[in-house]
Amino acid sequence: MPSSPLRNLKPSVALIGCGKMGSALLRGWISARIVGDVFVLEPAGLPDEFQDEDNISGYDSAAALREIASEIDVVVLAVKPQIMTQVCPDLKDIVPTNAVILSIAAGQTIGGFENYFGMDRAIVRSMPNTPAAIGEGITVAVSNAGVSAEQRQIANTLLRAIGQVEWVDDEKLLDPVTALSGSGPAYLFYLIEVLAEAGTKAGLDKNFAMRLARQTMIGSAALAAADSGTPAAMLRKNVTSPGGTTAAAMDVLLKDNRMQSAFDDALAAATARSIELSK
Repeated sequence: MPSSPLRNLKPSVALIGCGKMGSALLRGWISARIVGDVFVLEPAGLPDEFQDEDNISGYDSAAALREIASEIDVVVLAVKPQIMTQVCPDLKDIVPTNAVILSIAAGQTIGGFENYFGMDRAIVRSMPNTPAAIGEGITVAVSNAGVSAEQRQIANTLLRAIGQVEWVDDEKLLDPVTALSGSGPAYLFYLIEVLAEAGTKAGLDKNFAMRLARQTMIGSAALAAADSGTPAAMLRKNVTSPGGTTAAAMDVLLKDNRMQSAFDDALAAATARSIELSK
């Protein structure tokens, strides 16, 4: 049996899937130097950028992992949710019983993984978002009763490599989490589109309007990050001079609570869909 991850200090990780999110995780682990050996299961082959890393080796099938199975402390499931039914059964008899299983797949429940691997397995379900690709994501995680304090610490450290991490006790909260932070980047990108289109209609060149809209969102997000102790409402009020141009715009956006209502409906729809997908 493998030794405790904390005794190893740097856990050995089996990364199942090395697409965009899997590669982002791997990049973060390498940069932070927080892992020991990493065994990457990726049928398409280990991406070129990781070929020269001494502690990373690639495998093209679950069966090929069997020879190093006893060394695995953590299994990170980073494959698309729709192929989880193919991947997990192949891993069931390979994953050591005392390894923690960490999933970053949307809509895949702890109960589902317990059915695949066993009710006594240590399982962490997490929901990252796409800014994780540049180390600026936020991930929300929940664990089952089989996860020890040491294993939770290891999972937290691995997820911190791609941004901030929050933990919840109720798995049902991952549905609204998915609706808010998981889908959230799309809302911001759409707002960039909307602002640029409105600028174009106001008389600006299309490309110029897009540059203004894009950098305005980037700069505003950076300002919010730099002044994280100030509530968002206050940041907004700081920009809104009484009787000024921003106030005129906010009067329109706040009228009849229209924008809040739109987002309430949007997140409700995304939450409902998340619940459907997890069944």
